[in-house]
Amino acid sequence: MTKNLVVGITGASGAVYAVRLLEVLLAAGYDVHLSISEAGKAVLKQELDINVDLENFQVEPLLMGESAGDSKLDMLRSMAGITSEDSSVLSVREGEQGQILYHHNEDMFASIASGSFLTRGMVICPCSGTTLSAIAHASSSNLIQRAAEVHLKERRPLVLVPRETPLSLMQLDNMRRVVEAGATVLPAAPGWYHGVRTVRDLVDFIVARICDQLGIDNSLMHRWGS
Repeated sequence: MTKNLVVGITGASGAVYAVRLLEVLLAAGYDVHLSISEAGKAVLKQELDINVDLENFQVEPLLMGESAGDSKLDMLRSMAGITSEDSSVLSVREGEQGQILYHHNEDMFASIASGSFLTRGMVICPCSGTTLSAIAHASSSNLIQRAAEVHLKERRPLVLVPRETPLSLMQLDNMRRVVEAGATVLPAAPGWYHGVRTVRDLVDFIVARICDQLGIDNSLMHRWGS
């Protein structure tokens, strides 16, 4: 089975979920085809103080490794109990590390814009209301939205992670439409039943559920009944 996965980061709150998801997917050995919208770039800066250059992309600032020295990331690592020596940070079975292949959000000739390019699935995390609406109405205007349409038409897993509350009637209707088309709507609403002690536990709950939808084995959370 292909090890290609597509991840889109758009302009909803919850950028920390996307950063953690990238870490986990790479550690699990998947090649991540990544695209970030302009609004997604702004949210990464506002919430995590991560500067992403969409024109000359470098992956290092997105990962919580030694090269990511931004003050907010240091704060998040401290709150989550993560140190640079913490070998358990990835919490997945060890294997060959995957890689990130970046695609500009305006590049409609990218591989992920075509159904002939095989992937295991796609995640939009976080998924903005505008992105949700574009997918629900098949009116894509950027690569992330186009790739999502491709996954629907090819009947491949598409996981959308909205993070907004309260929800309007239009947003609820758009969620209904995409679910009927084959997508999974997975709101960033972490549970509290798995022994929550840190922010990392809450983040990992959502990332674990995303991985579950993609069939990726993980031990990111304590499961009910286990």
